[in-house]
Amino acid sequence: MLPLRKILCPTDFSEPSYKALNAANELSLHFSATLVLVHVLPLVIDIPTSADFYTPSDVETAQARAKEELREVVEKRISEKVRIRTKVVVGDPGDEIVRTAADENADITVIGTHGLTGWRRFIFGSVAEKVVRLAPCPVLTIQSPPKED
Repeated sequence: MLPLRKILCPTDFSEPSYKALNAANELSLHFSATLVLVHVLPLVIDIPTSADFYTPSDVETAQARAKEELREVVEKRISEKVRIRTKVVVGDPGDEIVRTAADENADITVIGTHGLTGWRRFIFGSVAEKVVRLAPCPVLTIQSPPKED
């Protein structure tokens, strides 16, 4: 595992994911590692109630927006000394983070937790928990304070 050469950090553009990104940025600087910043567009299966269907251009538009947002995150939050690559993938966030870690041969995944408790955690589950269970590399979780139910 050490030294770290490639660090994967998923972001959903939330504050908890930015806390994890700060840690990943520091690790990247310390080890002179490449940082791979990934955003997962959740796959939404919608049963249309009208003639309005999703088209491939909807996904392309969402991917373009996510790439632009990643570019802004890199510009504002990542040291210029860090080698960085960004990726946008589509699918189940937990599965896609695990798959990306394997595809990238990541040495570690740094992921933020949202601190969900009670019924919210039961209903929504936890992407971070899934990544910890299934990732092909060690996972560093950066905890955010739990929110009130």
